[in-house]
Amino acid sequence: MADVKTANLQTALAALDQISQNEKSGFISLVSRHLSGEAEQIEWSKIQTPTDEVVVPYDTLASPPEDIEATKKLLNKLAVLKLNGGLGTTMGCTGPKSVIEVRNGFTFLDLIVIQIESLNKKYGCDVPLLLMNSFNTHDDTQKIVEKYANSNIKIHTFNQSQYPRLVVEDFMPLPSKGQSGKDGWYPPGHGDVFPSLMNSGKLDALLSQGKEYIFVANSDNLGAIVDLKILNHLIHNQNEYCMEVTPKTLADVKGGTLISYEGRVQIVVSMYIKNQVETLAYTCAISPRSFLRLHKFLMLIWVNLKAIKRLVEADALKMEIIPNPKEVDGVKVLQLETAAGAAIRFFGHAIGINVPRSRFLPVKATSDLLLVQSDLYTLVDGFVIRNKARTNLENPSIELGPEFKKVASFLGHFKSIPSIVELDSLKVSGDVWFGAGIVLKGNVSITAKSGVKLEIPDRAVLENKVINGPEDI
Repeated sequence: MADVKTANLQTALAALDQISQNEKSGFISLVSRHLSGEAEQIEWSKIQTPTDEVVVPYDTLASPPEDIEATKKLLNKLAVLKLNGGLGTTMGCTGPKSVIEVRNGFTFLDLIVIQIESLNKKYGCDVPLLLMNSFNTHDDTQKIVEKYANSNIKIHTFNQSQYPRLVVEDFMPLPSKGQSGKDGWYPPGHGDVFPSLMNSGKLDALLSQGKEYIFVANSDNLGAIVDLKILNHLIHNQNEYCMEVTPKTLADVKGGTLISYEGRVQIVVSMYIKNQVETLAYTCAISPRSFLRLHKFLMLIWVNLKAIKRLVEADALKMEIIPNPKEVDGVKVLQLETAAGAAIRFFGHAIGINVPRSRFLPVKATSDLLLVQSDLYTLVDGFVIRNKARTNLENPSIELGPEFKKVASFLGHFKSIPSIVELDSLKVSGDVWFGAGIVLKGNVSITAKSGVKLEIPDRAVLENKVINGPEDI
């Protein structure tokens, strides 16, 4: 049955001229693996918490060379790649998410360019920036990068693969059913970064320029900056793959968990939810306390370019397949995706580095935008620096209602962003408007009654307050 489905799929794909032969081959391979049901069965009793040799504490890394020439030599072996395939639609914006303004009029992409440009200028090095786009973001990105033509940085763009969505009913490509628009296609997850680098020719180009490592991160993670200590460690120890991790908490339900398994480091994706911690920890023969010391994968990876070439050419990167069901115009479809973190077990001498959580500063919603636009951070040479006046190592918990979901609406509700250096938590519900110069401290909850506009006056100081109307301010 699986062979029949694959054969029919190959015939249908042959008639689609929107994608390359490499993309067709990659898609057929992914579908074939999915239909075969191949999946490595993990024996939970063999799971171990990684040791410091496998997940290296950041504080134990040697300092990078202080000599500028030595640092230049180090950086000249590096390229930076930002995943740029996502749209800003969930935050009410059009075009690539990387062009949303995050601070002082600068977009994510502006800050990335400024950061790398400042490195190149300071050390006289040549660190290039690569943007992996999707078919959703390619055209807009090509126009946007023109503004950096005079920058001290080489910017290269390429597209990740474009695969057809599968109709669940008969496992045929949605585009062959008459869905000729973008809804018939999908980008197959960031695990596709390795073959796409190879197929685009960018991998060979980087190798010809003497590059050895590539640092890969999401474009919306403001904490994902080049770290010389990490780069120095990897080059010195010849690690083929490094995953940045941070200790998991009960709040970290999504994402992968780094484990030691039969002498190798690997990632297990979405392996537990909050109320299953004790059960799973028992099954894994480790205590719940130890289980929670397992590590959260931050989608910050450093990979040796020659190793990528070797493994892609050997078709050895058989990462776990993530089935992602969707619905398009009432038709149930399936997307098969892979994650870049799952590739760790295929690389030699792979490690994790247990980094400070400050390297994980993603902006996924306007609540994150409030954090990075506030006095909790300042901007220096494109780098978002945390305010040292904040004594609590954790960032405040911020929960904003649907009135604040879109960026334009969010900005319209604030005359200026409040001071939150001493804030622990903020919950806002309803049509709440903030004046200028407001200070929030401790735990603050503000609720506007349905149909009522609640205004917080200029220069108000709210500390450990529950506000349900003007009389509570």
